[in-house]
Amino acid sequence: MNNSLSRRSLLKSATCGMGYLAFAHLCQSAQGAAHASALAPKQPHHQPRANRMIFLHMRGGPSHMETFDHKPLLNARAGQPGRAKNRKLVPQQWKWRRRGESGLWVSDLLKHTAKHADELCVLSGMHTDIGNHTPAMLLLHTGSFAFTRPSMGAWIMYGLGAENQNLPGFISLCPPVINGGSKNYGSAFLPAVYQGTAIGDIKINIKDAQIGNIRNARLSTIQQRRQLDLVQALNRQYGQSDPADTQVEGVIESYELAFRMQSELPSVVDLSGETQATLDMYGIGDRKPSDSFGRQCLLARRMIEAGVRHVEVCDEFWDQHGALKKGHEARAAATDQPTAALLTDLKRRGLLDDTLVVWGGEFGRTPDTARKDLDGRDHNTEGYTMWLAGGGVKGGFKHGQTDELGYEAVEDRTHLHDLHATILHLLGLDHKKLTYSYAGRDFRLTDVHGRVVEEVLA
Repeated sequence: MNNSLSRRSLLKSATCGMGYLAFAHLCQSAQGAAHASALAPKQPHHQPRANRMIFLHMRGGPSHMETFDHKPLLNARAGQPGRAKNRKLVPQQWKWRRRGESGLWVSDLLKHTAKHADELCVLSGMHTDIGNHTPAMLLLHTGSFAFTRPSMGAWIMYGLGAENQNLPGFISLCPPVINGGSKNYGSAFLPAVYQGTAIGDIKINIKDAQIGNIRNARLSTIQQRRQLDLVQALNRQYGQSDPADTQVEGVIESYELAFRMQSELPSVVDLSGETQATLDMYGIGDRKPSDSFGRQCLLARRMIEAGVRHVEVCDEFWDQHGALKKGHEARAAATDQPTAALLTDLKRRGLLDDTLVVWGGEFGRTPDTARKDLDGRDHNTEGYTMWLAGGGVKGGFKHGQTDELGYEAVEDRTHLHDLHATILHLLGLDHKKLTYSYAGRDFRLTDVHGRVVEEVLA
């Protein structure tokens, strides 16, 4: 009988098998030397002002006339004919004040965010191409409403890689299952490894969201590793049959990431260690309207601290064709306090300087309505507002202007392609150089359009 132990057997049995796990990791590292991970950090095109991004997506189209675009003439002319037949001008629904040292106009609807006026870079000359929710959301997220294209988060991952190899580099919290669904965080023809990881969806509170396959009740970590090694060997063998097919490499990367996530992601999404003061600041509490969005914003902070490159936080629906006042009040009650808390938290932790925060929806709303009660606004692509904060932009600054009633952008107009180009620039990427060859041509997030809005750079 041979009582000698092989090196592999000894490593499996010693110290509960931890030696074997370390050995397996070293073998993987050696294999990886031949082909660097697609998720490895990459050199930007130029010195970045921001290393990461949080997108606060106000789905449905907030009214710029009720938030950041002060139009007192609307009140003076309320009820008078609008531009189109049978439409009348709708007055602004809340009082307005100049905020902070900058004197930026913000309405009382967003009284918490208003306290951060000196951090906000308000883009009041935004305009887009299409006024239906689904194509407009796809344009906002992917730069195209007509074709399936990689999402902005996927392009960012492709250009910069991940900061933490044990976590997804791109996470979408509570994304909608309609209005483009997974295309809003998908990778399209980019390698699958760059697509976003969705946690929950818009229909549920984020606290009830389940992260699939993060625990295994039947297999130990060592058994899972051995099982995965077999599967990956078969994947690599299959991938060698068609090296041009990046989908297999994406599967291999995603399996490895999922294995590593088991040890790190649970602690990142666990809010039990946060102080009650922090939870209160974010508006987290079972009976509070801000509970779900507050949890999302706090998770976004924890995720970017842990090295996630891009996080999207999604709200419900700012689409008030009717019941404008009631509807916008409800959305502000859900999002205003958490948004302000996120800015406060990032700033006090020294993260706001190199974290870009973006707030806004897929379009704006009209100054007029066909409703007799004047309590509603319709879709408006010609003029609306978004804002940026942190990450190398000017604070307490307004760029662009709509006409005196808010119908359309008339000064320093900023298209979504320009916004995308500016976001990439702040992250250290040249939107003209960030290309991917597919189907015989080079593609980019901004297609053949877009300019960096230099005026907003600090």
